[in-house]
Amino acid sequence: MPRFDTDRHWAKLSVRSALLLPVSWLFRLAVELRRLAFRIGWASRHAVPVPVIVVGNVTVGGTGKTPLTIWLVLYLITRGWHPGVVSRGYGGSASDDRVSEPVGPHSDPSRVGDEPVLIARRTPAPVWIGVDRVFAARALLREHPECDVLIADDGLQHYRLARDVEVAVVDAGLGFGNGHMLPSGPLREPVHRLSAVDALVVNGAASMAAPVPRDAQFEMRIAAGRVYRLDDPSITAAPESLRGQRLHAVAGIGYPDRFFSLLSSLGLTFVEHPFPDHHHFEPADLDFGDEPVILTEKDAVKCIRFGASHHWVLPVEAQLDAAFGEHLVRRLEGQP
Repeated sequence: MPRFDTDRHWAKLSVRSALLLPVSWLFRLAVELRRLAFRIGWASRHAVPVPVIVVGNVTVGGTGKTPLTIWLVLYLITRGWHPGVVSRGYGGSASDDRVSEPVGPHSDPSRVGDEPVLIARRTPAPVWIGVDRVFAARALLREHPECDVLIADDGLQHYRLARDVEVAVVDAGLGFGNGHMLPSGPLREPVHRLSAVDALVVNGAASMAAPVPRDAQFEMRIAAGRVYRLDDPSITAAPESLRGQRLHAVAGIGYPDRFFSLLSSLGLTFVEHPFPDHHHFEPADLDFGDEPVILTEKDAVKCIRFGASHHWVLPVEAQLDAAFGEHLVRRLEGQP
C-alpha cells in the first residue's frame, strides 16, 4: 500500500493530483452510491449473533489499526468479554471469497497476512481471516462459541458485515492529506463519513478537526517495548542498549517514518530502509553484513525463517485512556 508522505501529490493539491481529480470524482460517486445501497437496503447487511466492533480508517496507509486492535482485545478480556478477531489478511495469498481459516502464532504470513499473525502472537483471542468478513465471522463463531464479541480489523468499508460499534483511526501527523479521494488523494471515503462513527482514535494527538464530537475523540500513543532477538525472542534488552551502534532500521509498514521517529526518540542511530506495506521480505533485504538490524514486529513475523543474532525486533503497544474503553463498552451495551 502506498505511503502518502512519499506520494507528495497526496499531501496537497499538486499538478499530478489535480490531473487525477476526474477519476477521484468517479471513485467518490461509486463509494457514496455503494454506501447508500447498504443504508437503504438495496444491498444486504448480514448480522452475526454477537456484537461486532469494526476498526478502520478513511485513508490508505498505516494509522495504527493493528496496535489498537490488540489493545481492544486485551482490554475487553479484562472487562470479562471473550473477543474474537476477523481480518481480511492483506498481504497474504488466501483470496477465495468462500474460504476462511484460523490464524495462529506460527501461521505463514505469506498466506494469511502479517497483521493477523501479529494479532495471534500478541493476544489469546481466536483470529480468522477471509475476504468475506461475514463468512469469516460465522466460521470463527462456529469453532469458538465462547466468543461473545467480534472485532473486525480494517473493516470500516466492509458493509456486508453488520456492526454495532465503529471505531475509526486517524494519524495526527498525516491527517487527511489533500482531502481528496483516491487516486488524487489518500481518502478511501469522504471525511464526512466519520460523522457516523462511534469513536475517533487520533494517533499522536488528543483530538483533531473532524466531524466527530470532541467527547468521542480519544488520543492514542505508541510506546516502545523491550527489543528482542529475531532468532531467539527469549533474549531481550532495553532499546537504549543499542545506542552508539550503527543500526539498519527496516520497516515495511504503511507509514515507516513513524517507526523511524520512534527510534530517534529512543536515541538510536540508524540508516533508514523503508519498504512498501506488506512487503514480502527475502534474506537479501536484511543483508547489511554484520551490522545490526532493527525491525518492526509486523515485519519480523515474515523474517523469522532467516533471522540472525544481530537482528533485533522492536515491539510497540498502543496506550489509550481508560475512558476510551469505557466509552466502547457503553456502546456495546447499548448505552449512550
